[in-house]
Amino acid sequence: MAEARATPPRDFHHPYTPYDIQIRFMNAVYDCIEGGNIGIFESPTGQSVADIINQFPIAEKTDIVDQELYGKSLSLICGSLTWLREHKRKKFEEDLLEVGDANNNNNGKDVGEEPDWIIEHAKEQRRQTVLRRKADVEARLSRIREREKRQRERFEKAGEPPARKKLKGERDVLLSLSGEEQDGDGAQYLLEDYHSEDEGLSGTKAKPVDDGLSAETKELMAKLGMNVIETKEEEEEPEHEDEIKFIHELRRVKMPPALSTAVEPASPDHDALMEEEFKHLTLGSRKNLCINPKVSKLGSATAINERCLDLQQPGTAKESKCPYIPTKENEVLVNDFRDHTLARVRDIEEMGNLGKKIGICPYYGTRSTIKPSEKSAREALGICLKGHIVIIDEAHNLMDAIANIHSVGVSLKQLQRGRTQLTIYLQKFRNRLKGTNRVYVTQLVRLLDSLSGFLQTTRSRSRESMVNMSDLMAGKGVDQINLYKLMRYLQQSKLARKVEGYCAHAEEETAAVSCSSKDGKTSSLRAEKERTIPVLTHIQSFLLALTNCSAEGRIFYSLSEDNNDASLKYMLLDPTHHFRDVVEEARAVILAGGTMSPMSDFMNHLFSYIPTIRIKTLSCGHVIPAENLIACPISKGPGGQEFEFTFEKRNSQVMIDDLGRSILNLCLVIPDGIVVFFPSYAYLEQVVRRWGSRPPSATGSKSLWERMSQHKQIFQETKDKGSRIEETLSRYADAIDAGRGGLLLAVIGGKLSEGINFSDRLGRGVIVVGLPFPNIHSAEWKAKLEHVEKVAFERTLSTATATVNESTNKSKSATQATTAAAAAAAAAAAGAKKEAAREFYETACMRAVNQSIGRAIRHRNDYACILLMDRRYENQRIREKLPMWIQKGMVVGKENGSVNGGGRSFADVMGRLSAFFRAKR
Repeated sequence: MAEARATPPRDFHHPYTPYDIQIRFMNAVYDCIEGGNIGIFESPTGQSVADIINQFPIAEKTDIVDQELYGKSLSLICGSLTWLREHKRKKFEEDLLEVGDANNNNNGKDVGEEPDWIIEHAKEQRRQTVLRRKADVEARLSRIREREKRQRERFEKAGEPPARKKLKGERDVLLSLSGEEQDGDGAQYLLEDYHSEDEGLSGTKAKPVDDGLSAETKELMAKLGMNVIETKEEEEEPEHEDEIKFIHELRRVKMPPALSTAVEPASPDHDALMEEEFKHLTLGSRKNLCINPKVSKLGSATAINERCLDLQQPGTAKESKCPYIPTKENEVLVNDFRDHTLARVRDIEEMGNLGKKIGICPYYGTRSTIKPSEKSAREALGICLKGHIVIIDEAHNLMDAIANIHSVGVSLKQLQRGRTQLTIYLQKFRNRLKGTNRVYVTQLVRLLDSLSGFLQTTRSRSRESMVNMSDLMAGKGVDQINLYKLMRYLQQSKLARKVEGYCAHAEEETAAVSCSSKDGKTSSLRAEKERTIPVLTHIQSFLLALTNCSAEGRIFYSLSEDNNDASLKYMLLDPTHHFRDVVEEARAVILAGGTMSPMSDFMNHLFSYIPTIRIKTLSCGHVIPAENLIACPISKGPGGQEFEFTFEKRNSQVMIDDLGRSILNLCLVIPDGIVVFFPSYAYLEQVVRRWGSRPPSATGSKSLWERMSQHKQIFQETKDKGSRIEETLSRYADAIDAGRGGLLLAVIGGKLSEGINFSDRLGRGVIVVGLPFPNIHSAEWKAKLEHVEKVAFERTLSTATATVNESTNKSKSATQATTAAAAAAAAAAAGAKKEAAREFYETACMRAVNQSIGRAIRHRNDYACILLMDRRYENQRIREKLPMWIQKGMVVGKENGSVNGGGRSFADVMGRLSAFFRAKR
């Protein structure tokens, strides 16, 4: 009997020798995409610099000594691009088969099969046509790469960057932007006549929402394949360090071409065709890509968007338009930008620099690149994902991110400033506004007064609460306002943009007059600061959320911590519906992260409608050997005090003191750096104050803080926005390098709990104090848990009722049994909703914990201890929500299989830690 032929392992063309778990990860990515499934993958793997260096000859080592590789992201790249390469090859072969079938059918005429040589000739012609087209593109891009290389070498020798030739009319535009050529009458800010098709004017239709682009620009964009897209307010983008790291890793991957080529080795195009060139396009907001200095300096994303669109209004004079926008005059530059974008993989900063060098707006220029990248503009911008693959790295906070995108708040101060701006605008233009405009502006004023009145009244009664829509519309005459018609008016008339534009213009004139006064500089700076806050546009976003209130959304009121301001917030409670379109359109969706546990949250709340068989999960172990990790809950301190840092008990001074003595003792056995995570900034400050106080009974004795400082230099994370976290980390690292050791006090969910890697000596010990459960008594969390309970109850009851009905159909006489079954179904649904709420609440807590403890142990040779200081970590429900690689390293006691020996002393824990680090010396 012949042996079954084993499937050869896939070659993922990983730039380094991957670990076994990285091979598992890449295979899981490949299989998930191939099967069109949903993947939730967790991989804490990474490779140290030493691992990378040992894989290269001596001559190459100096080029990579300072480079760090994050194994998970690179594995995602290799796994997905390998599938894409194979898919491309298979599609090409299928097309060739279709060519053969077409020749056999002879255009539908049944005249017998064509000879094999004719079919093969047709296939070869098709192959050569495709390869020739590919060679032409790659040759053009190769010449651009060579030109860029020569330019870079020339500029490096010269010691100065290239100077871009100033475009015609640019100075005029910059003067206009600086306010030197404004229309003194302010006519450009006057509202145009508005006619809604619901206002009874036959034959007059509402004007479509303007995207701010001139007809000339739209014509050129269409010609270049740049579809005109409806403009939306863009969110403030986070720092793009992760995107730069991703680009850095993508450049490492080299793959052979998916299509074999017949190009001769002597051909100049041979090298280009022997390697698959990836077409990567970085898309960003105007805030990150604007190269017009007078616009980009506004700072706020909303302010930059509004100013950019103002400069593209159809009625704007040609000399006042932005000089970087695509026009017929600079079409050659647009094409040049497109080719340079495709020539090599660029990050968002390089995209901006390229735009400056060529003189073309990168924001609009990238849209011209989308078509050659084999995607339409709408697809690339997320409007159509049919058949595409969506991979989201660092997806542990995906559900919160989706909820935040669709949530918006507005403060009392913003409402009052918006009201003030409207008053200034009406003082100038009231007599020039015609009927419909005047009606809608008056309605907006009344609505703002109603919202402000609600906040002023409520702030004296409570700190926070859930709000009904009717409470916000209680102002005089507000109940007669049609919010949907008002929002349509605001969008079509661009009232917010015109009001803010006029107010900024008026402030500039005031500032110019004040320049001659003593405090003129201060007034000018104040006007500049206020001009960058387009508050009416923000208020419009909040009102839009109110008109689109979904069943999963709620409105909340809250008072600021300093009691100086109150705010309203529309919050999305459930992101399922908003992510469902992506899941249903895409071929496959993969969520990946270093700490995705607990995964049940994604399955129960983000993919609850997906059949379980389509959801693929993978939790990779760590690359470290088992002896490089010790994880241990500590339920008691050296004084025997039980640790339970619940909200009700954590203020105990006895427990805080024993916590301090525990950390003091741990400083004696854990070398180098220790990072301690606390549940909140407020509790950290409370603990630090207690440790800094000296015992009143012992004269001359040192405080716990002073005693800790004798063994390790202490650093503390603060909530202050002005604090420089980079400086704190630098001083912490310097103390460790100097041999003093460091103790870093941080906060779960704070700036140090995500994105910072405490590898090697920076994190020999990670300590988590308590469990950071959210405030279950807050209005927002009450609403979240109520929603989770409602969904779980309805889902369970629906399933149980369907089962009961099926039984009833089979046995119609069993009425009594059916009634009992229905009652049991209701009871099961009631139990399920409580369990779902508890699971959701615990998962929110443990995801934050997992993200914090994942900061340590970043590569194979790293080692550390992870200490969880709270007796609740001995609970099986809590332990099961830790990442699998930490659960495997958990120290388990002898009594009933409990951790910490069902009451093992703190001395035993100290002994284990001493032996662990002694073995590492």
